[in-house]
Amino acid sequence: MAQVLEMQFETSGGKKLTISVEEPRANLTTLDVETGMQALIASNVFEVNGFGLANALSARLIERNVSDLM
Repeated sequence: MAQVLEMQFETSGGKKLTISVEEPRANLTTLDVETGMQALIASNVFEVNGFGLANALSARLIERNVSDLM
């Protein structure tokens, strides 16, 4: 089963940005995700149109089944 962690942020310019992480750690907790999202905001690594991340909006873990046919 494939998993993706999707984290949605709001920039200081009011735009939304989604960051996806494939195959996150199996024992990930809500506190881990919240702490990680706050660290991303504090790092000022990501910008959209010159505006940095300002708020953590949501996070979700998406699971899907993948079957290779060839």
